[in-house]
Amino acid sequence: MKSDSPQFQEDLGILGESMEMRKIVEVIEQVAPTDITVLITGESGVGKEVIAKAIHAASSRSKKPLVTVNCGAIPEGIIESELFGHERGSFTGATEQRKGYFELADGSTIFLDEIGELPLAAQVKFLRVLENGEFQRVGSSVPRRVNVRVIAATNKDLESEVRHNQFRADLFFRLRSVNIYVPPLRKRPEDIPVFFRRFAEEVAEKNNIKFSGISEGAMQILQSYHWPGNVRELRNSAESMLVLEGGKYLDVDDVRKHLKDLRTASEDRNLPVPVGRSVEQAERELILRALLDIKGNIMELRNLLAEQSQMIHAPGGNRQDVGYSREVQDERTLSLQDMEHKMIAEALERYKGNRRVAARALNISERTLYRKIKEYGLG
Repeated sequence: MKSDSPQFQEDLGILGESMEMRKIVEVIEQVAPTDITVLITGESGVGKEVIAKAIHAASSRSKKPLVTVNCGAIPEGIIESELFGHERGSFTGATEQRKGYFELADGSTIFLDEIGELPLAAQVKFLRVLENGEFQRVGSSVPRRVNVRVIAATNKDLESEVRHNQFRADLFFRLRSVNIYVPPLRKRPEDIPVFFRRFAEEVAEKNNIKFSGISEGAMQILQSYHWPGNVRELRNSAESMLVLEGGKYLDVDDVRKHLKDLRTASEDRNLPVPVGRSVEQAERELILRALLDIKGNIMELRNLLAEQSQMIHAPGGNRQDVGYSREVQDERTLSLQDMEHKMIAEALERYKGNRRVAARALNISERTLYRKIKEYGLG
């Protein structure tokens, strides 16, 4: 079946009517039957995993499950063990022999998401697997062979990472045999109606909601929005609109209201966003922006209470005024690092030490949270 067939694209599970998505489908049709390594690039939330699943589904390896690994979610100290396995007694806690993801993917496809987060030491061993299919378990000197097709994805600029010695040049050149770039949603607005309607159908069915539809003007508003979170953000927005509006017919005002809430939450923060920042830098900025918002809200509330206190106690002295002023002053002198430490500690306490849930709540990767816990002595 040819790639210009809508049925072929639908069978792959890829949504979109833009020329960019049609070209991606054509590339998938060409590379899927081969074992060539594919690198998928694009901003966070554009659907890189969907492309990886489509390549695997259209390949001769589809009878076996796709093995997906999020490199950014695995702490650096155990990532080699996770990828390549380990022998019993090879390190503290290794009470039994264990297969790694590459062995589990033997005869199938392994999808390495956030490949730009792979530590340099692990990159050397990964390159060996790409070159000749060989690896060694941690704690073993016996080489093992696997027949694995590799698909990798990243939202980083790997060329820049190579220039800054954060990513091996030989691995980069080996990975980019075929590079599929997935454009951000704002660059393909004609895909937005397709995505929104599919997401709305799924949300309505899942929550037993009768959705009455959306006006043309409201859809144009969605298409003009820049979607910094891409398809992932659009999915979440569709879910919020349907649930909070009870499935009613969505007009321009309804959509504007929800998009305004999104802008308030994610855009109205005035920290600079440097070009070419790393994922860790971006995650740190997200934390600091949230902290600044919280800090600002607390200060506004306390200033308001202080003003009310002054009005109430004006005839009788200023005992409470001094207390409120001291609290406001303390808040102003609290450093952002202290606030970050406090926020992470509170998240860990709130979720009873569950680092995965805490990282998700803080909107950072588990690896970043792991590093911060170590940095602040919260372990």
